[in-house]
Amino acid sequence: MKKRIYYHDTDCGGVVYYGNYLKYLEEARTEFLEEKGISLKDLMDKGLWFVVRKQEIEYKAPAYYGDILEIKTFLKEITSHRIVFLCETYNQKGIFLNKAITDLVCVDKNLKLSEIPSEISEKVK
Repeated sequence: MKKRIYYHDTDCGGVVYYGNYLKYLEEARTEFLEEKGISLKDLMDKGLWFVVRKQEIEYKAPAYYGDILEIKTFLKEITSHRIVFLCETYNQKGIFLNKAITDLVCVDKNLKLSEIPSEISEKVK
């Protein structure tokens, strides 16, 4: 996924505020799933959500106002109730900026642990 960095993404020094990467990761995961034919909106309409269980980000270099980021998303692991993504972020010069691991669980409308539907598991693999 490509992401342009706007002024509102940065701090007063023109560096991307670290917390904004959480939004970028969310967008990248959504794009990854959409490319596999999985609509999170459709899942939500069926009463299923993926919620973050654990988030790790290792920052290596900053991104700046005006940069174009590329966030590469990979499936790291999938079980009956969990899906784990690995994301790597690069700038337009190919410089590695950060690595993130996002551990999600599937829950129902009452936020109770729910099994990931088999058709979702198959599409993601």
